[in-house]
Amino acid sequence: MSYSIDLRKRVLDFLNTGGSKTEAARLYNVSRTCIYNWLAAKDPLRCEKPGPRGPHRLDYQALRQQVADFPDQTQVERAAHFGVSKNCILYALRKLNITRKKRR
Repeated sequence: MSYSIDLRKRVLDFLNTGGSKTEAARLYNVSRTCIYNWLAAKDPLRCEKPGPRGPHRLDYQALRQQVADFPDQTQVERAAHFGVSKNCILYALRKLNITRKKRR
């Protein structure tokens, strides 16, 4: 849960008038880490909520073709090839129902 804009203003005003971060944390019952994050932010009064980070960048058909062409590559190598994370490759392979190579 984010703090109200009014509380943020009061804490920042307290700091601008010469108060310490530790005193502000105790006085307004806010963590020091939170105060440091507000001071480092471009706009400390704006509440940024986590949300969608954008469209999926992985083309499943290209991944399927890449697996067929290079079956011995690791997931880390595939992730570097497509410019995504290792977990993205892991979930995509699961979604495409492609399992690891098994020797008989």
